[in-house]
Amino acid sequence: MRNMKLFLFLSFNALMLLEAFGNSHETDKQALLKFKYQVSEEKKVLLSSWNNSSPLCKWTGVTCGRKNERVTGLELGGFQLGRVISPSIGNLSFLISINFTYNSFGGTIPQELGNLFRLQYLDMSFNFLGGGIPASLFNCSRLLNLALFSNHLGQGLPSELGSLSKLVTLELGQNHLKRKLPVSLGNLTSLRKISLTDNNLEGEIPDTIARLTQMVFFVLHNNHFSGVFPPAIYNLSSLQSLGMYGNDFSGNLRPDFGNLLPNLREFSIGSNSFTGAIPLTLANISTLQYLVMEFNSLTGRIPSYFAKLQYLQTLSLSDNSLGGFSAGDLEFLITLTNCTGLQILDVSFNKLGGDLPVSIANLSMNLTMLSLRDNFISGSIPHGIGNLIGLQALVLSGNLLTGPIPASLGKLSGLMGLSVHTNRMSGEIPYSLGNITRLERLYLYNNGFEGIIPPSLGKCSYLLNLHIENNKLNGIIPHEIMKISTLVSLRMSNNLLTGSLPEDVGQLENLGNLSVAHNKLSGKLPKTLGKCLSMEKLDLQGNSFDGIIPDISGLASIKEADFSSNNLSGRIPEYLVNFSLLEYLNLSFNNFEGNVPMYGKFKTATIVSVFGNKNLCGGILELRLKPCFTQPPGNSRKKVVIGVSIGISFLLLLFVSLVSLCWLKNRKKKNTNEATPATLGVFHEMISYGDLRNASDGFSSSNLIGSGSFGTVFKAFLPAENKVVAVKVLNMQRQGAMKSFMAECESLKDIRHRNLVKLLTACSTIDFQGNEFRALIYEYMPNGSLDMWLHPKETEEISRPSRTLTLLERINIAIDVASVLEYLHVSCHEAIAHCDLKPSNVLLDDDLTAHVSDFGLARILLKFDQETFINQLSSAGVRGSIGYAAPEYAMGGEISVHGDAYSFGILIFEMFSGKRPTDEMFGGDFTLYSCIKSALPEQVLDVADELFLHNGLRVGFPAADCLTKVLEVGLGCSEESPANRLGMSEVVKELISIKERFFEARRGARH
Repeated sequence: MRNMKLFLFLSFNALMLLEAFGNSHETDKQALLKFKYQVSEEKKVLLSSWNNSSPLCKWTGVTCGRKNERVTGLELGGFQLGRVISPSIGNLSFLISINFTYNSFGGTIPQELGNLFRLQYLDMSFNFLGGGIPASLFNCSRLLNLALFSNHLGQGLPSELGSLSKLVTLELGQNHLKRKLPVSLGNLTSLRKISLTDNNLEGEIPDTIARLTQMVFFVLHNNHFSGVFPPAIYNLSSLQSLGMYGNDFSGNLRPDFGNLLPNLREFSIGSNSFTGAIPLTLANISTLQYLVMEFNSLTGRIPSYFAKLQYLQTLSLSDNSLGGFSAGDLEFLITLTNCTGLQILDVSFNKLGGDLPVSIANLSMNLTMLSLRDNFISGSIPHGIGNLIGLQALVLSGNLLTGPIPASLGKLSGLMGLSVHTNRMSGEIPYSLGNITRLERLYLYNNGFEGIIPPSLGKCSYLLNLHIENNKLNGIIPHEIMKISTLVSLRMSNNLLTGSLPEDVGQLENLGNLSVAHNKLSGKLPKTLGKCLSMEKLDLQGNSFDGIIPDISGLASIKEADFSSNNLSGRIPEYLVNFSLLEYLNLSFNNFEGNVPMYGKFKTATIVSVFGNKNLCGGILELRLKPCFTQPPGNSRKKVVIGVSIGISFLLLLFVSLVSLCWLKNRKKKNTNEATPATLGVFHEMISYGDLRNASDGFSSSNLIGSGSFGTVFKAFLPAENKVVAVKVLNMQRQGAMKSFMAECESLKDIRHRNLVKLLTACSTIDFQGNEFRALIYEYMPNGSLDMWLHPKETEEISRPSRTLTLLERINIAIDVASVLEYLHVSCHEAIAHCDLKPSNVLLDDDLTAHVSDFGLARILLKFDQETFINQLSSAGVRGSIGYAAPEYAMGGEISVHGDAYSFGILIFEMFSGKRPTDEMFGGDFTLYSCIKSALPEQVLDVADELFLHNGLRVGFPAADCLTKVLEVGLGCSEESPANRLGMSEVVKELISIKERFFEARRGARH
């Protein structure tokens, strides 16, 4: 009886357990079917096994426990499932692991996940989930791995995060998270990996981080964290990877850095505002493989301890202020030859000087990238460079290198990028470069290379960019170049190339930029030019092309086209009006004829230029062309013939009268041996002396807006054009005035730049008293000169600016002026030296954009009269530029672009200090240059212009660092030795970089 009772009891309990198991099993099945129901319709086929006829534990992506067959894991990564995650997932109470990575789930993370108290692994990375991290998730106290990388969670990190005390891995990157890190993060003492990259997190790193002593991987890239290097991190001695790239951290690294974090393999602090020297104790981190400190403000020498870092693979120190322009700056390169695993070496944009050591040929055979660009490195490229057979990118541009390109470079069969532009290199381009068949980018421009373009380059069948402009290359353009179908940009301007533009240029279907300007090319433009359907920029100016413009109507993508200064003829193609993307079309100085269209792009004079085509007519008024006359009908022809005869007779009489007047005038001025400049022939006298007199109210003093060495400038209103202009009237009694007039006409006749004051026309005639009259008519600059903005107290009250220039506005003006000088020195067919750069010759338009004016002393460097120039410098009219003129000019030195660089350096000092170089405070050895140099960097605010010091510039604000860097550019420009001065290309890049850093820092300060 007792046995029977026991049997019944056990049977009953077994049935109860079986029923409970069946119910739980059914709960899991229903939860998953509801999950499937809410998945996007087109993806449900991937879950076709999820049905009532198939065992639950054999469903795709489902894992069950061995004992109770409850669902313990969902492995659905990469299924591209869409729509939302069903809340029913919270009923899978035995779940340990969830992997929903690489799907397209939207909506929010269900709050019901907080019911899964057994959950250890949750990975929902690479979805579109939003709504923040649900607070209920922090009930999952057994979580070891929480990965929500690359979603749209937003909001901040809740303080409840600290309750996940067992968490080992936390990945929340790319989620638009904001606000500060919670202090409770320090409670996660088991954490070994944390990634918060690419969010909007801000503030300082909490000190509680020091408790996370198990941390191995700590990455904070691309946020808005600020403050000094977090002291708490120095406590994390187990760290192997530390990433802080792209934040707002500042201050110095501790000297004992390497002793405190001895296990680092990856260390990245680029794109911050760190200062000071690179700690010498980094040499103690023998495990270091990846060192990135680029885009900071580090100073001092690059240490020579890298021989100890035998595992080093990447060293990037670019965009700092490392080095001292001296011979020892490159010693670290010698020690790097011991780093046999080195793959990337980038020390660009620093202050490294000295000769390039021959030992770079002994660097690692594994080296794939070597970049030393934009420093002050001299010497030549060693022949042994061909030993670095692993190189894929070699960048040596923007230095002071001389000598030829080594032929051994042809051994680098894997090279994809070679850049040596903007150096002082010479010799011929070696044929061996054609052996680098994988080459994609070849930049040789701004050097002194000569000889022919090697036809062997045609073997570089992957070439995208071939930039060889501004050299001394001669010969024809090789047909082989036109076979490189991959070419996107082909720039060969400012050389001595002859022959014609090859007919097979039409094979370059991907070509977007073709520039052959300012060579000696001739012949007709090829008919196939219209087949370059990707063309956006076409520069053909300054050659001897003749004939008509071929049919290029198919170039619908064209934005800029310059045909100026050739011998082209025929009518202007009508289809040009329909080029909807056209921003600039220059047809000037050719032999075009007929009427100019008046619609489409030809309605805007700032887009189209047709100046210097004497047989053109019509067009809009701003083009100032003669009207077009049509042939009159039948019986009116006789009247026209009579009228024309009378007109011709009148013109002949007028011509005889003018010749007589000129003869009388020349007799009266026997001492004058100056003639009208030949270059004036490029200008049409669009306006008479009488019109100019009327437009300026008789050259009234009320319209006087300035005066210079050789003339006076008046404001004038031209009623016919409804336009205000500036008229510079030359004082012809002033010795050198005619030469000044000639210099200005010659310099400005065919150069165009957005930051040049535009010369509209010139007037060369006699006034009402029979005296010589010369005037230059410019566009009017309503905001006057930079001088009056920098020194408002010296300006009449009625024209005084209403406010001061901000720091950013001054930087913009400096960039504008530097851009002009770079254009004049580098991009013109013949280099032009301005020779009289100072604040009064920098004019500002409505938007405070700077325009350089007054080319009265300018010299085209291949044509100048040295003796005349020196005489002018010593004449009374040029004494106003004392303080700005380069010191070598005063000693009879040769005119060069380096003289303009000196003047620009002084201009920088004046713009940011508010002090003139001729201020009475300066004398003897104490100059504006020495004043600035002695103040940097610690006392930079002591020399800053008080006008903007009171306008938001304070110690610690990024503007102070910005000001230091700008003034350092000025120092680099105004070195006493011309050879040591910065080139304007380097100056432009540096100023733009400073502006971008300042802007980013200021924007970050707002967040």
